[in-house]
Amino acid sequence: MLTHGLPKLTNLLAGASKFGDPLGLGTELSLALTVFAEFVCAILLILGLATRLATIPLIITMAVAAFIVHGDDPFGKKEIAFLYLAVYIVLLITGPGKYSLDNSLGGKRKR
Repeated sequence: MLTHGLPKLTNLLAGASKFGDPLGLGTELSLALTVFAEFVCAILLILGLATRLATIPLIITMAVAAFIVHGDDPFGKKEIAFLYLAVYIVLLITGPGKYSLDNSLGGKRKR
């Protein structure tokens, strides 16, 4: 997801306002929220830091991409959004792994 977020971050920093507004929030806010999810939350996921919280914006972003942005497209076009959505839902349910920063900072998890 980080590779999707980095170009959007450079567009945001360059002041580009050409971005979709699928929820009616405005193009700038939509771009900023997407950058937060696809760039910032992706980094948190890579590090395993605040894993469950980081998946929530990613789930929302992928649901919007799959059901709204690509809603009228054929399944092949929205397939990747569904795949990411499924992975983020699984991460939300299962939480961070054994080698995550969440686990290292929080001590041993009880099961």
